[in-house]
Amino acid sequence: MALVTGGAGFVGRNMVEHLVLTGWHVETVDLVDGGNALDFFRTDTECYDLVVHAAAVVGGRTMIEGAPFVLAAYDLELDAALWRWAARTLPARVVYLSSSAAYPVAMQRRGTGRPLRESWLDAAGDTLLPDQSYGFVKLVGERMAIEARAAGIPVTVVRPFSGYGADQSLDYPFPAFIDRAARREDPFIVWGDGEQVRDFIHITDVVRAILKLVECGIDGPVNLGTGRPTSFNELAAMVTRAAGYSPTIEHRPAAPSGVDYRVAEVDQLGRVYEPAVSLEDGIATALATRLEQLELEHPFTTNTTNTEGHQ
Repeated sequence: MALVTGGAGFVGRNMVEHLVLTGWHVETVDLVDGGNALDFFRTDTECYDLVVHAAAVVGGRTMIEGAPFVLAAYDLELDAALWRWAARTLPARVVYLSSSAAYPVAMQRRGTGRPLRESWLDAAGDTLLPDQSYGFVKLVGERMAIEARAAGIPVTVVRPFSGYGADQSLDYPFPAFIDRAARREDPFIVWGDGEQVRDFIHITDVVRAILKLVECGIDGPVNLGTGRPTSFNELAAMVTRAAGYSPTIEHRPAAPSGVDYRVAEVDQLGRVYEPAVSLEDGIATALATRLEQLELEHPFTTNTTNTEGHQ
């Protein structure tokens, strides 16, 4: 039996769907469905075969930079409750979703052009700062995972990079870009100067990679990415080309734009799993899905304006 916390969220619901399709009995807990993981961890006594801890408050770049205290306080409390519960119930394996935000910002400056290797974070000690309070929370979670293993609890730690998919919230850059392209917005808004680089990995590959690591009993930490660098300007060109038009790109330099260069070094992941969904295919699927949604919402026109979405 498996437990997925944050089961109604982007990663959680995709994980639940895949687990059910592969024969797992799955229980979930999520605020959206009226459940509270903090209450669950205080009272539950079940010993699960697999626990995927996907519950967290993230909310995109605006939340990460604009309300770090609120985000960090809740997520620290949530993770602490997870580890106390795991120490009591001894699940067969826990998957802890860390983040590429845990990597020091100093390793992600413009011009470095270096994929981020798992061991670099371990070697950084306490002299280099992660990305905002959210990154600190994930560093603490990874440290607690080490302590949990020492106490006899198997834990797989993964560091997802820029996961994306057709059912992702518009708070994130990929779906926001898809929405703008589906609406054929012109000018097409890009936060920052658009030269920020990310490593986009489809949610299907995130889920399948996690379960492959679990199957192989790999503790990690393991980067979940493709190793392919894509700037936001390049992403804008790709999605608008897929939508069949060529808008003017309008940059918003003052908007939150995150670190300059965040790309995964994927040697460890490549030993057990190769991502299968190309960025081009992911764009095509997401664009088709969004066009269908807009047609249902606005059956007579999809040419409306939306300037939301975060990077």
